[in-house]
Amino acid sequence: MERTRPTEAITLRPFRPEDQTITRRLILSGLGDHFGHIDETMNPDLDDITASYVDQNAVVIVAESGGQIVGAGTLKVEAPGVGRLVRMTVARDLRGRGLGRRLVIHLLDEARRRGYGRVVVETTDDWQDAIGLYRACGFQTEGFRDGDIHMYLDLENGSRQSAVG
Repeated sequence: MERTRPTEAITLRPFRPEDQTITRRLILSGLGDHFGHIDETMNPDLDDITASYVDQNAVVIVAESGGQIVGAGTLKVEAPGVGRLVRMTVARDLRGRGLGRRLVIHLLDEARRRGYGRVVVETTDDWQDAIGLYRACGFQTEGFRDGDIHMYLDLENGSRQSAVG
């Protein structure tokens, strides 16, 4: 049986360079939970999150509880006026408690602040928890390609909920 963390306040904050090691580990762990095994060399963007995302005008946020990083997400520039959610993850023992939704809503609010009209995301077409999360946040299915589901949310018609915290 998994150990559950005590209920503590979870704050969302910008990623800092000192978060690199734990954030990388958390993201890879989430991928491993879904795929069973992860070849870390297939995820070179995680070797330097600052260079791969922050320095490329992406927003990387982490969720912190009790001094530990328990979630992360990234909004990167896809095209003019379009953002893409990538590298979304929540610690295994906190999944199903709304933290993933909170991360997504926070990044959608940031997309609105940046003037994006659309946010896209993709995940494997068998990752039902992720698909359910994105649908719950208002994303629609655009299509399926190469084992992935591609989804979008038009922000002018999308959810206007704001993240708390």
